[in-house]
Amino acid sequence: MENPVPVYRHPALTILVDDNQSFLDSVAFQLQPARAPKLFDNPTTALAWVREAYRGVSTPSQSISVEYDDQFLSFERRIVAVDVDRIYRQVMNPRRFCVPAVIVIDYAMPQMDGVAFCEQLADLPCKKILLTGQADDSIAIAAFNRGTIDRFIKKGAQDALDQLDTAIDELEHAFFRTQSGTMTDLLARHSFSFLSEPAVAALIGRVCAQYGFVEYYLFADPSGIVFIDMQGKATLMVVETEAGLLAHLEAARDAGAPSSFLDALGELRVLPYFPDTGVYVDAIGADWLSYCLPAQQCQGRQQYYWALFDLPARYLGGPIHTYEQFLGTHRAV
Repeated sequence: MENPVPVYRHPALTILVDDNQSFLDSVAFQLQPARAPKLFDNPTTALAWVREAYRGVSTPSQSISVEYDDQFLSFERRIVAVDVDRIYRQVMNPRRFCVPAVIVIDYAMPQMDGVAFCEQLADLPCKKILLTGQADDSIAIAAFNRGTIDRFIKKGAQDALDQLDTAIDELEHAFFRTQSGTMTDLLARHSFSFLSEPAVAALIGRVCAQYGFVEYYLFADPSGIVFIDMQGKATLMVVETEAGLLAHLEAARDAGAPSSFLDALGELRVLPYFPDTGVYVDAIGADWLSYCLPAQQCQGRQQYYWALFDLPARYLGGPIHTYEQFLGTHRAV
Protein backbone atom coordinates (compact mmCIF):
# COMPACT_ATOMS: atom_id res chain seq x y z
CA MET A 1 0.00 0.00 0.00
CA GLU A 2 1.67 3.22 -1.16
CA ASN A 3 1.97 5.91 1.52
CA PRO A 4 -1.06 4.79 3.58
CA VAL A 5 -2.68 6.96 6.23
CA PRO A 6 -1.61 5.90 9.75
CA VAL A 7 -4.63 5.17 11.95
CA TYR A 8 -3.10 7.54 14.48
CA ARG A 9 -0.21 9.95 14.92
CA HIS A 10 0.85 12.10 17.83
CA PRO A 11 4.06 13.86 18.90
CA ALA A 12 6.70 11.50 20.25
CA LEU A 13 10.09 11.72 21.88
CA THR A 14 13.27 12.32 19.90
CA ILE A 15 16.21 10.68 21.67
CA LEU A 16 19.60 12.40 21.22
CA VAL A 17 22.71 10.41 22.13
CA ASP A 18 26.22 11.90 22.07
CA ASP A 19 29.09 11.82 24.54
CA ASN A 20 29.46 15.61 24.20
CA GLN A 21 26.90 17.25 26.50
CA SER A 22 27.49 20.71 25.04
CA PHE A 23 26.72 19.40 21.56
CA LEU A 24 23.53 17.72 22.84
CA ASP A 25 22.35 20.93 24.50
CA SER A 26 23.07 22.95 21.34
CA VAL A 27 21.16 20.56 19.05
CA ALA A 28 18.20 20.31 21.43
CA PHE A 29 17.99 24.11 21.65
CA GLN A 30 17.97 24.53 17.86
CA LEU A 31 15.37 21.89 17.01
CA GLN A 32 11.76 22.91 16.34
CA PRO A 33 10.24 24.43 19.52
CA ALA A 34 7.38 21.93 19.52
CA ARG A 35 9.75 18.94 19.50
CA ALA A 36 10.37 17.00 22.73
CA PRO A 37 13.98 15.80 22.87
CA LYS A 38 15.46 13.58 25.58
CA LEU A 39 19.24 13.75 25.92
CA PHE A 40 21.78 11.07 26.85
CA ASP A 41 25.55 11.49 27.02
CA ASN A 42 26.01 7.80 27.81
CA PRO A 43 24.90 5.20 25.20
CA THR A 44 24.58 2.39 27.77
CA THR A 45 22.18 4.48 29.83
CA ALA A 46 20.27 5.42 26.68
CA LEU A 47 19.89 1.78 25.61
CA ALA A 48 18.46 0.78 28.98
CA TRP A 49 16.06 3.74 29.01
CA VAL A 50 14.73 3.12 25.49
CA ARG A 51 14.13 -0.58 26.19
CA GLU A 52 12.28 0.23 29.40
CA ALA A 53 10.20 2.88 27.61
CA TYR A 54 8.95 0.34 25.09
CA ARG A 55 7.72 -2.06 27.77
CA GLY A 56 4.66 0.08 28.39
CA VAL A 57 3.91 1.20 24.84
CA SER A 58 0.39 0.45 23.56
CA THR A 59 -0.14 -0.12 19.83
CA PRO A 60 -3.18 -0.17 17.51
CA SER A 61 -2.77 -3.93 17.13
CA GLN A 62 -4.20 -4.22 20.65
CA SER A 63 -7.51 -3.08 19.12
CA ILE A 64 -7.62 -6.23 16.97
CA SER A 65 -9.16 -9.44 18.28
CA VAL A 66 -9.45 -12.75 16.47
CA GLU A 67 -12.19 -15.23 17.34
CA TYR A 68 -12.60 -18.76 16.01
CA ASP A 69 -15.55 -21.00 15.34
CA ASP A 70 -16.26 -22.54 18.76
CA GLN A 71 -17.10 -25.93 17.29
CA PHE A 72 -14.25 -26.38 14.84
CA LEU A 73 -11.58 -23.91 16.07
CA SER A 74 -10.89 -23.44 12.39
CA PHE A 75 -8.38 -20.86 11.19
CA GLU A 76 -10.46 -20.52 8.01
CA ARG A 77 -13.52 -19.65 10.12
CA ARG A 78 -11.83 -16.93 12.13
CA ILE A 79 -13.55 -13.62 12.77
CA VAL A 80 -11.42 -10.52 13.01
CA ALA A 81 -12.90 -7.71 15.09
CA VAL A 82 -11.49 -4.20 15.32
CA ASP A 83 -12.26 -1.80 18.18
CA VAL A 84 -11.73 1.49 16.34
CA ASP A 85 -12.88 3.56 19.34
CA ARG A 86 -9.88 2.30 21.29
CA ILE A 87 -7.59 4.10 18.84
CA TYR A 88 -8.80 7.64 19.50
CA ARG A 89 -9.21 7.01 23.23
CA GLN A 90 -5.43 7.16 23.43
CA VAL A 91 -5.97 10.91 23.90
CA MET A 92 -6.70 10.17 27.58
CA ASN A 93 -3.31 8.47 28.05
CA PRO A 94 -0.77 11.05 29.27
CA ARG A 95 2.13 8.71 28.43
CA ARG A 96 1.40 8.50 24.72
CA PHE A 97 3.93 11.27 24.03
CA CYS A 98 6.70 9.33 25.82
CA VAL A 99 7.24 6.75 23.08
CA PRO A 100 10.77 7.10 21.61
CA ALA A 101 9.95 7.19 17.91
CA VAL A 102 13.25 8.54 16.53
CA ILE A 103 16.78 8.13 17.89
CA VAL A 104 19.59 10.44 16.77
CA ILE A 105 22.99 8.95 17.61
CA ASP A 106 26.55 10.09 17.06
CA TYR A 107 28.79 7.54 15.36
CA ALA A 108 32.06 8.32 17.13
CA MET A 109 31.72 7.71 20.88
CA PRO A 110 34.35 6.10 23.13
CA GLN A 111 31.97 3.78 25.02
CA MET A 112 30.12 2.41 21.95
CA ASP A 113 29.92 3.57 18.35
CA GLY A 114 26.57 4.61 16.90
CA VAL A 115 26.21 1.63 14.59
CA ALA A 116 26.73 -0.85 17.44
CA PHE A 117 24.16 1.10 19.46
CA CYS A 118 21.57 0.84 16.66
CA GLU A 119 22.26 -2.87 16.20
CA GLN A 120 21.27 -3.45 19.81
CA LEU A 121 17.87 -1.85 19.12
CA ALA A 122 17.19 -3.78 15.92
CA ASP A 123 14.16 -5.52 17.45
CA LEU A 124 12.42 -2.24 18.32
CA PRO A 125 10.33 -0.14 15.90
CA CYS A 126 12.10 3.18 16.61
CA LYS A 127 13.71 4.88 13.62
CA LYS A 128 17.43 5.70 13.75
CA ILE A 129 19.51 8.61 12.42
CA LEU A 130 23.30 8.36 12.53
CA LEU A 131 25.39 11.53 12.83
CA THR A 132 28.72 11.05 11.05
CA GLY A 133 32.03 12.79 10.57
CA GLN A 134 33.75 13.38 7.25
CA ALA A 135 35.52 10.00 7.31
CA ASP A 136 32.50 7.86 8.21
CA ASP A 137 30.51 7.82 4.95
CA SER A 138 31.35 4.24 3.96
CA ILE A 139 30.43 2.96 7.42
CA ALA A 140 27.13 4.86 7.37
CA ILE A 141 26.24 3.66 3.86
CA ALA A 142 26.91 0.05 4.81
CA ALA A 143 24.76 0.41 7.95
CA PHE A 144 21.96 1.99 5.91
CA ASN A 145 22.07 -0.79 3.31
CA ARG A 146 21.82 -3.41 6.07
CA GLY A 147 18.80 -1.63 7.52
CA THR A 148 20.63 -0.88 10.78
CA ILE A 149 19.95 2.85 10.40
CA ASP A 150 17.28 4.77 8.51
CA ARG A 151 19.23 7.97 7.70
CA PHE A 152 22.67 9.45 8.19
CA ILE A 153 23.61 13.11 8.34
CA LYS A 154 27.07 14.67 8.32
CA LYS A 155 27.64 16.67 11.47
CA GLY A 156 29.71 19.24 9.63
CA ALA A 157 27.19 19.96 6.87
CA GLN A 158 26.14 23.61 6.67
CA ASP A 159 22.44 22.68 6.77
CA ALA A 160 22.84 19.72 9.15
CA LEU A 161 20.19 20.98 11.59
CA ASP A 162 17.65 21.61 8.83
CA GLN A 163 18.35 18.12 7.47
CA LEU A 164 17.92 16.70 10.96
CA ASP A 165 14.57 18.41 11.60
CA THR A 166 13.24 17.24 8.23
CA ALA A 167 14.50 13.68 8.76
CA ILE A 168 12.93 13.48 12.23
CA ASP A 169 9.55 14.58 10.83
CA GLU A 170 9.69 12.06 7.99
CA LEU A 171 10.86 9.18 10.17
CA GLU A 172 8.34 9.91 12.91
CA HIS A 173 5.62 9.67 10.26
CA ALA A 174 7.15 6.42 8.98
CA PHE A 175 7.20 5.13 12.57
CA PHE A 176 3.44 5.60 12.91
CA ARG A 177 2.80 4.06 9.48
CA THR A 178 4.70 0.98 10.66
CA GLN A 179 2.82 0.91 13.96
CA SER A 180 -0.47 1.16 12.07
CA GLY A 181 0.38 -1.33 9.31
CA THR A 182 -1.89 -4.30 10.10
CA MET A 183 -4.75 -2.12 11.29
CA THR A 184 -4.59 0.14 8.23
CA ASP A 185 -4.58 -2.85 5.90
CA LEU A 186 -7.61 -4.42 7.60
CA LEU A 187 -9.71 -1.25 7.77
CA ALA A 188 -8.87 0.05 4.29
CA ARG A 189 -10.44 -3.10 2.83
CA HIS A 190 -13.78 -2.32 4.44
CA SER A 191 -15.33 0.88 5.78
CA PHE A 192 -12.25 3.10 5.68
CA SER A 193 -11.01 2.95 2.10
CA PHE A 194 -9.54 6.46 2.42
CA LEU A 195 -6.75 5.00 4.59
CA SER A 196 -5.17 3.55 1.44
CA GLU A 197 -5.21 6.86 -0.44
CA PRO A 198 -1.98 8.89 -0.77
CA ALA A 199 -4.15 11.88 -1.71
CA VAL A 200 -5.90 11.69 1.68
CA ALA A 201 -2.54 11.33 3.45
CA ALA A 202 -1.39 14.54 1.74
CA LEU A 203 -4.67 16.26 2.64
CA ILE A 204 -4.22 15.37 6.32
CA GLY A 205 -0.73 16.89 6.25
CA ARG A 206 -2.06 20.12 4.77
CA VAL A 207 -4.92 20.32 7.26
CA CYS A 208 -2.54 19.80 10.19
CA ALA A 209 -0.25 22.55 8.91
CA GLN A 210 -3.10 24.97 8.23
CA TYR A 211 -4.92 24.59 11.55
CA GLY A 212 -2.05 23.74 13.89
CA PHE A 213 -3.22 20.24 14.71
CA VAL A 214 -0.50 18.17 16.40
CA GLU A 215 -2.14 14.73 16.58
CA TYR A 216 -4.88 12.76 14.87
CA TYR A 217 -6.76 9.47 15.22
CA LEU A 218 -9.14 7.39 13.13
CA PHE A 219 -12.78 7.96 14.11
CA ALA A 220 -15.51 5.41 13.53
CA ASP A 221 -18.95 6.99 13.56
CA PRO A 222 -19.10 8.93 11.34
CA SER A 223 -16.02 7.69 9.53
CA GLY A 224 -13.19 10.17 9.47
CA ILE A 225 -10.25 11.57 11.40
CA VAL A 226 -10.32 13.41 14.72
CA PHE A 227 -7.62 16.08 15.03
CA ILE A 228 -6.30 17.50 18.31
CA ASP A 229 -4.44 20.79 18.71
CA MET A 230 -1.82 21.73 21.32
CA GLN A 231 -4.51 22.80 23.81
CA GLY A 232 -6.61 19.64 23.34
CA LYS A 233 -9.40 21.06 21.18
CA ALA A 234 -10.89 18.28 19.04
CA THR A 235 -11.97 18.73 15.40
CA LEU A 236 -13.59 15.97 13.36
CA MET A 237 -12.92 15.57 9.66
CA VAL A 238 -15.87 13.61 8.30
CA VAL A 239 -14.84 11.70 5.17
CA GLU A 240 -17.46 10.27 2.81
CA THR A 241 -17.61 8.67 -0.61
CA GLU A 242 -20.37 9.34 -3.12
CA ALA A 243 -21.97 6.04 -2.11
CA GLY A 244 -21.89 7.12 1.52
CA LEU A 245 -23.58 10.43 0.79
CA LEU A 246 -26.28 8.71 -1.25
CA ALA A 247 -26.88 6.39 1.71
CA HIS A 248 -27.35 9.51 3.84
CA LEU A 249 -29.81 10.75 1.22
CA GLU A 250 -31.95 7.61 1.48
CA ALA A 251 -31.96 7.73 5.29
CA ALA A 252 -32.89 11.42 5.26
CA ARG A 253 -35.69 10.84 2.74
CA ASP A 254 -37.10 8.03 4.92
CA ALA A 255 -36.94 10.35 7.93
CA GLY A 256 -38.96 13.05 6.17
CA ALA A 257 -36.19 15.59 5.68
CA PRO A 258 -37.08 18.84 3.87
CA SER A 259 -36.46 19.10 0.12
CA SER A 260 -33.70 21.73 0.56
CA PHE A 261 -31.68 19.24 2.60
CA LEU A 262 -32.39 16.36 0.21
CA ASP A 263 -31.39 18.46 -2.80
CA ALA A 264 -28.11 19.53 -1.19
CA LEU A 265 -27.27 15.92 -0.30
CA GLY A 266 -28.29 14.57 -3.69
CA GLU A 267 -26.08 17.13 -5.44
CA LEU A 268 -23.14 16.17 -3.16
CA ARG A 269 -22.85 19.76 -1.96
CA VAL A 270 -22.94 19.20 1.82
CA LEU A 271 -21.78 16.79 4.50
CA PRO A 272 -24.09 16.22 7.47
CA TYR A 273 -23.04 15.55 11.06
CA PHE A 274 -25.59 15.18 13.86
CA PRO A 275 -23.61 15.18 17.14
CA ASP A 276 -26.60 16.12 19.30
CA THR A 277 -29.35 14.00 17.79
CA GLY A 278 -27.25 11.05 16.58
CA VAL A 279 -29.79 9.74 14.07
CA TYR A 280 -31.89 11.27 11.33
CA VAL A 281 -35.28 10.52 12.80
CA ASP A 282 -34.46 12.65 15.89
CA ALA A 283 -33.68 15.64 13.70
CA ILE A 284 -37.20 16.04 12.34
CA GLY A 285 -38.37 19.56 12.99
CA ALA A 286 -34.84 20.90 13.30
CA ASP A 287 -33.00 23.10 10.84
CA TRP A 288 -31.41 20.22 8.95
CA LEU A 289 -28.94 22.32 7.00
CA SER A 290 -27.53 23.75 10.24
CA TYR A 291 -26.04 20.29 10.78
CA CYS A 292 -24.15 20.50 7.48
CA LEU A 293 -21.01 22.04 6.06
CA PRO A 294 -20.01 22.49 2.41
CA ALA A 295 -18.47 19.30 1.04
CA GLN A 296 -14.85 19.74 -0.03
CA GLN A 297 -13.36 17.26 -2.45
CA CYS A 298 -10.24 15.11 -2.46
CA GLN A 299 -9.53 13.10 -5.58
CA GLY A 300 -7.86 9.75 -5.00
CA ARG A 301 -8.64 6.49 -6.76
CA GLN A 302 -12.18 7.66 -6.12
CA GLN A 303 -13.67 11.00 -5.10
CA TYR A 304 -13.84 11.72 -1.38
CA TYR A 305 -15.92 14.44 0.26
CA TRP A 306 -14.84 15.99 3.56
CA ALA A 307 -15.54 18.78 6.01
CA LEU A 308 -14.27 19.83 9.45
CA PHE A 309 -16.70 19.89 12.39
CA ASP A 310 -16.18 20.77 16.05
CA LEU A 311 -16.27 17.53 18.03
CA PRO A 312 -17.95 17.75 21.45
CA ALA A 313 -15.49 16.71 24.17
CA ARG A 314 -17.92 14.10 25.53
CA TYR A 315 -17.37 11.95 22.42
CA LEU A 316 -13.77 11.24 23.43
CA GLY A 317 -14.79 9.48 26.62
CA GLY A 318 -12.73 11.50 29.07
CA PRO A 319 -10.39 14.47 29.57
CA ILE A 320 -7.58 14.94 27.06
CA HIS A 321 -4.03 15.16 28.36
CA THR A 322 -2.73 17.79 25.96
CA TYR A 323 0.64 18.10 24.27
CA GLU A 324 0.97 21.58 25.73
CA GLN A 325 0.71 20.07 29.22
CA PHE A 326 3.25 17.39 28.32
CA LEU A 327 5.78 19.90 26.98
CA GLY A 328 5.45 22.01 30.13
CA THR A 329 6.23 18.99 32.32
CA HIS A 330 8.93 17.63 29.98
CA ARG A 331 10.84 20.91 29.82
CA ALA A 332 10.65 21.32 33.58
CA VAL A 333 12.47 18.01 34.16
